[in-house]
Amino acid sequence: MKAAFEKYIPFVPINLKDRQWPDKAIDRAPIWCSVDLRDGNQALVEPMNLQEKVTFFKLLVDMGFKEIEVGFPSASETEYEILRTLIDQNLIPDDVTIQVLVQAREHLIEKTFEAIRGAKNVIVHFYNSTSALQRKVVFKKDMDGIIDIAVKGARLIRQLAAKADKGTSIRFEYSPESFSGTEVENSVKICAKVMEAIGATKDNKIIINLPSTVQVSSSNHFADQVEYVCRNLPNREAAIISIHPHNDRGTGIADAEFALMAGADRIEGTIFGNGERTGNVDIITLGLNMYTQGVDPRLDFSDINHIKEVYEACTKMKVHERQPYGGELVFTAFSGSHQDAINKGFEYMKDSGTEYWEVPYLPIDPSDIGRQYDPVIRINSQSGKGGAAFIMQQNFGYNLPKAMHPEFGNIVKAEADRTGKELSAQDIMDLFNDEYLKITGPFSLRRHKIEEGGQNGNSFVHFEGSIRKSDEELNIEGEGNGPIDAFFNALNKVGIEGYEFISYHEHAISTGSNAKAVAYIELKRPDGGHVFGVGIESNINIASIKGVLCAINRSLK
Repeated sequence: MKAAFEKYIPFVPINLKDRQWPDKAIDRAPIWCSVDLRDGNQALVEPMNLQEKVTFFKLLVDMGFKEIEVGFPSASETEYEILRTLIDQNLIPDDVTIQVLVQAREHLIEKTFEAIRGAKNVIVHFYNSTSALQRKVVFKKDMDGIIDIAVKGARLIRQLAAKADKGTSIRFEYSPESFSGTEVENSVKICAKVMEAIGATKDNKIIINLPSTVQVSSSNHFADQVEYVCRNLPNREAAIISIHPHNDRGTGIADAEFALMAGADRIEGTIFGNGERTGNVDIITLGLNMYTQGVDPRLDFSDINHIKEVYEACTKMKVHERQPYGGELVFTAFSGSHQDAINKGFEYMKDSGTEYWEVPYLPIDPSDIGRQYDPVIRINSQSGKGGAAFIMQQNFGYNLPKAMHPEFGNIVKAEADRTGKELSAQDIMDLFNDEYLKITGPFSLRRHKIEEGGQNGNSFVHFEGSIRKSDEELNIEGEGNGPIDAFFNALNKVGIEGYEFISYHEHAISTGSNAKAVAYIELKRPDGGHVFGVGIESNINIASIKGVLCAINRSLK
């Protein structure tokens, strides 16, 4: 491989020194055209059957696509069949235009017009390959010969369209296939000749589609090519400039976004990027990228799980876990620092009442596309102290005080290290139960009576009751300025001493008549360390006392 790289011919950039596209911004959605039923389908190991194609077509309609390429009806009977099914069963909404693909060859064009009979709105998309490599290797023609093929095809299409059923509205699209590998001057020349032959006008525009059939350059050079065409195409106002990026270099999204900045009006692609070799450009990623910038993509991604389910069922393809926006793991965070930042982002939004989405590491609100918050944080041995607390809050309603996060986070991390696996939300809850709520010894509350009183303007609380120490029951009694203080004083009288109260937090964990309170108690141990205890009870005073005993029991444990 060290020497083999020398056999490749590098892309030669065009001379566009006054390029304008780098200073542009995408401020509106393009015209979208899905090519899932053609480009996407032809790339499947097992192409979709008729029912799967119909199901997929309905999904695209529900998502809001107004232009859908349904097939290459002159290529095979199965491609012809889906087109006739959609037309004959009246499955195409009046505001949706179907698109059919055909090479610029006479007998194929004639069969295509037979196939679209009875449709209301159709784009006839014809093409021929124009790149220097294709001309040399495949067609063995010069550029004039390639232009002649395209112009003859355009003239025939115009003639047949004039004879078509008056109830059918026909528009035209031309692609200089392998545009990305064609000299840009030749691309402009052939497109101009086709526009003239087809009779394109400002009121009857042709779609000029510029495919990155095979990516041969970095995305900035592709943008230069698109801008050159937009600036130099004669009768530009009579053309809708469309692009059709593939993903050979892994930069299909960048090609599309830069091309829009360079003047393109329309994008052909597939959902989740399915297509030949490394695929077509992913329209879902493109659309949601716009969404994160405050631009309405004019497509409906609000139930992305449903979109994914239909896609996977029809194509037998799997959406990768890391696929932008749709993948299972795209709204998860394993890193402790990420988890902490996400947690703080949710807290900030709640506390500030901001109208904007401002959560670090999450460029989009998962709920906007039908995803849930509960899988946002996942816990493994790489997770930090904030992740487990977030799970407890989001999934179970426990708002652990911040000072408690390191203690519980270390407990969770130790379990993740022990198992070597990711811990589920229920695993986290089970650890919390075992560590705090199921601790019953050596001390447990058996009997209690709390009375409040006052004398000479001073209030006090009297605690009387009993606790069990192993098999022994101890009667205790004490007074203090509150229930916890009174309970501490009662414990001191029976030799349970050396603990210092540090902090107290409480909140309700359910609503209605059977609501319970949870109390988090932080104590300083006799050895100087800190320990937390948790108590749950319908009476907050008793919850607090149980929390004290929990902390003491945990310190002895």
